Amino acid sequence: MNRSRGAALVLVLWLIALLTAVVGAFALSARIEHMQQRVTGDDAIGQEHARAGLEYALYRLQPSATRPPWLADGRRYRWQFDARRIDLRIIDENGKINLNLADATLLAAFLRAMGQPPERATQLAGAIVDWRDADSLTQPGGGAELPGYLAAGLPYGPRNNRFETLGELQRVLGMDNALYEQLEPMLTLYSRQPRPDPRFAAGPVLTALGLDAEALLAQREQAGSGEDENVTGPTLASGSGTYSIESRAMDARGRVSVLRGVVRMGTAGTPGTTYTVLRWEQGMAAR
Repeated sequence: MNRSRGAALVLVLWLIALLTAVVGAFALSARIEHMQQRVTGDDAIGQEHARAGLEYALYRLQPSATRPPWLADGRRYRWQFDARRIDLRIIDENGKINLNLADATLLAAFLRAMGQPPERATQLAGAIVDWRDADSLTQPGGGAELPGYLAAGLPYGPRNNRFETLGELQRVLGMDNALYEQLEPMLTLYSRQPRPDPRFAAGPVLTALGLDAEALLAQREQAGSGEDENVTGPTLASGSGTYSIESRAMDARGRVSVLRGVVRMGTAGTPGTTYTVLRWEQGMAAR
């Protein structure tokens, strides 16, 4: 009898331990799911605030009777919205170098301004033009057609057509990831002119145009910083209506939601829209 009671007690204890483990695992799983849902919810809210920043930037780019518009020359503006700080940076696409329209001379000057040796700058600029032109003739002074790609062991040659994305530049012979990341913020496919507009261009682009970048950037700085949403420079009309906008929304815990988009003002035949999205990236910023 005593042995039977002892065995029953051990069995009960094992059952209690098993149930405790099951309940604990369930509670842990429920807590993890709750935390995941909270993070997802916070991220969604943050992205909506970042999108509100982009919409507000487009609104402030338009002149009004009481205040001049914001400037799309890369300066940063700050806006307080719904207890969140939103940092905005706007660049007119006309201030960037168009990969499909810029000639080899401008591209080489830009590469030199970005610190590339003259020989490599000329070679790479020619390779960019060779990638998009329809012929099989290498650019004078340097370039890359099909034989060069094959000699480098690559299973492809130049596209012989216009660039469809900026990322395609990484496939051009001679381009590497580090250099591409430096160049990409100052390149575009969406402007309509072969030479950038100096009013909106970054320092290296101004240098490539043969201008005094330091003096021009100092003039912009004197026109007023954009740390406050009400600070503007002189009224300055954009020549494109197409803008690259970065919106960074920070919540009370320091979490930053980032939205980067390229948008063109005006509709594309869709009722109720005020702009057309050309490029759209969003996510959380690293701490």
